[in-house]
Order: sequence, then structure tokens, then C-alpha cells
Amino acid sequence: MTTPAPDAFLKACPSRALLARIAEKWTLLVLVALEHGPVRFGTLRRQIEGVSQKMLTQTLRALESDGLVSRRLYDEMPLRVEYALTLRGRSLLPLAASLKHWAEENFLPQPTP
Repeated sequence: MTTPAPDAFLKACPSRALLARIAEKWTLLVLVALEHGPVRFGTLRRQIEGVSQKMLTQTLRALESDGLVSRRLYDEMPLRVEYALTLRGRSLLPLAASLKHWAEENFLPQPTP
């Protein structure tokens, strides 16, 4: 018996959950912020203006559970935690960066009446 090909249009397709995660408000910005290597939580929070500590934590945990981001805890005082893209996350990076760039290039302010 062969496994059917993935089809995100189908309700039961597991890829739907990943597509939903990618579409969340902070996901693309976090992925692109990790483009150049491991980054500490505080650095991410400062770089991504407007994200709360709670939302950044939730986003990073979700991306980690999806296998897109890895978390490394250093046994130092004070504790140091770094986040980095996994191989799967790196494979998504060109798309995420392109979408970010497209949004920046195509945002047109609405004319005031």
C-alpha cells in the first residue's frame, strides 16, 4: 500500500500545521533574524521591534518543536541560551527572506483622503 502524496488542501495533511506556523505573525521575522547564525534571546527581542517576551518565547518554542530552530543552553552564570536554524529551518530561509523582502518592497502607504 502506498502512502498518498502530501496535499495541504486536505484537512488531514500534516503539512497544514507547518503552513499555519509559518503564517503566524512573528515566525518569518524570527527565521530571518537567525540567518547569520546563533542568536541570544535578548538580541532577538531587540532586533524584532514590537514582539513581547511572551510571544517571542512562544514562537521560538513552536519553531523548535517543528524542527526549524534549535535551542542551546550554556551552563554558565548567568545562564546563556542561543537559538539557531536547523537544516530544515535553513531550507526555509530563502523563502522567508524573499517574502520579507517582497513585503518591504511592495508596501505602499494608503493615500490620506
